[in-house]
Amino acid sequence: MRLGTEQLVPIMTNSESILNFGPNAYTKPATGLNILRNTIMGPELFDYAFKQYARRWMFKHPHPADFFRTMEDASAVDLDWFWRGWFYTTEPCDISLEKVSLFQMPDKKGKILADEENSPFEINRFDLAKISEANANRRGPALSKEEMALVNPEQFYYQLDFKNVGGLLMPVIFQINYKDGTQEIVKIPAEIWRLNPEKVSKVIKTNKEVASFLLDPNEETADIDLSNNQFPRPEEQSSSQFDEFKKKQKP
Repeated sequence: MRLGTEQLVPIMTNSESILNFGPNAYTKPATGLNILRNTIMGPELFDYAFKQYARRWMFKHPHPADFFRTMEDASAVDLDWFWRGWFYTTEPCDISLEKVSLFQMPDKKGKILADEENSPFEINRFDLAKISEANANRRGPALSKEEMALVNPEQFYYQLDFKNVGGLLMPVIFQINYKDGTQEIVKIPAEIWRLNPEKVSKVIKTNKEVASFLLDPNEETADIDLSNNQFPRPEEQSSSQFDEFKKKQKP
């Protein structure tokens, strides 16, 4: 996946036209099936569907399309987006966490729980009553008491803005690192990109303040650029004295 575009060809290319046979014909298909099993479908469902494929096509001569159809039929999962992206294009997986915004509703005294001075995120205050009134003025329904009760000042609302830099659709997996030292992993199916394959936003609600977010923490989507997976972005480490010494030695 890290090869230059001039060296990449789709997996579904006639063998006599494949460049770099190892990466394009062996490594990439194996990686794709590993992601399909462990990240997208899950081992149990993948293994069941694969066994059905083996039974149906035993002693026969299946084509790739037969494998694609059987995996979808046996699992009842729509995988068209995966076959198209992974087997018929050369687009890499590179999802960037572009921005994170924190939304908080002030309490009756006008205070919010978030640490405004030290928060790494942009903080936005909102008044639920004004939002409801504005919605009603636009000829929309005002928020009901039940809907109003779902939002309270003791919770944190984070909006995560993602950008699909590489072009290949993949599930969005991110780790939430809370300020108290605990962690949580959230997995969102690839269908999150169905309305806009280039960028999408996701709002999450937490009971604890977040210190940072990390995309693909276990590196299971073959993301080719990890530098844009964390927010806030990590500070660049200054070079050591030894590195500075080596630079001075170069003519």
